[in-house]
Amino acid sequence: MTDTHNSLVTGQFGPRADAYVESAVHARGDDLIALDGFAARAKPAHALDLGCGGGHVAYLLAKHAAEVTAVDLSADMLAAVTKTADAKGLRNIHTRQASVESLTFADASFDFVASRYSAHHWHDFEGGLREARRVIKPGAAAVFLDAFAPGAALLDTHLQAIELLRDTSHVRDYTLAEWSAALARAGFAVGNVRTWRLHLDFSSWIARMRTPDILVAAIKALHTAAPREVRAHYAIEADGSFTIDTMMIETVAV
Repeated sequence: MTDTHNSLVTGQFGPRADAYVESAVHARGDDLIALDGFAARAKPAHALDLGCGGGHVAYLLAKHAAEVTAVDLSADMLAAVTKTADAKGLRNIHTRQASVESLTFADASFDFVASRYSAHHWHDFEGGLREARRVIKPGAAAVFLDAFAPGAALLDTHLQAIELLRDTSHVRDYTLAEWSAALARAGFAVGNVRTWRLHLDFSSWIARMRTPDILVAAIKALHTAAPREVRAHYAIEADGSFTIDTMMIETVAV
């Protein structure tokens, strides 16, 4: 089943590599500003961007780390990251194709790990966190950034439904409580948690994933039929645009 899901993720994102490199949602944000400050203080020797996607975390880390390794399932995504890093003159970024649940690095290879907008695609969420802990040195910092699900079941269900309709490789947006518990089980001490609200323009959100028209219609139907509390929480607009919750969790490997 893992190979099947990993193939689905690769198939979904490989052809869209350039779109994710160019995506304004992924290239900018208050969370990246916060991560930039955190990485500047850490000054790692060798940082890992786990599930790098369009490489925006890797480009940021390259300013502060002596070396950065960007890992992703998709060879096309990694090729786009290499091309962009070269264009930016970032010679300290290297790429490695691997699953986050089965990293091809020795224990304690890194002194900083960051992962952004990746974990909600992982087939084995806790397995990926355990691998992150295995390859990081004890006492080193790891930072995880992602969308998160509200605790209320009604709000959670709506979010997971539209995410899956838009992108069939979606697994789950976890709650903050689920994140904290999973990180602790994996061997991370959870520190500061910061949250933001992120506005998503509907047309670019679906265009980036090339969502089929039939599924776009289903998302719009769910938005239209959503009860008042759902529409209010996600600030659903007439054109389908909406707002989600995102977070950054700072941890230390114990």
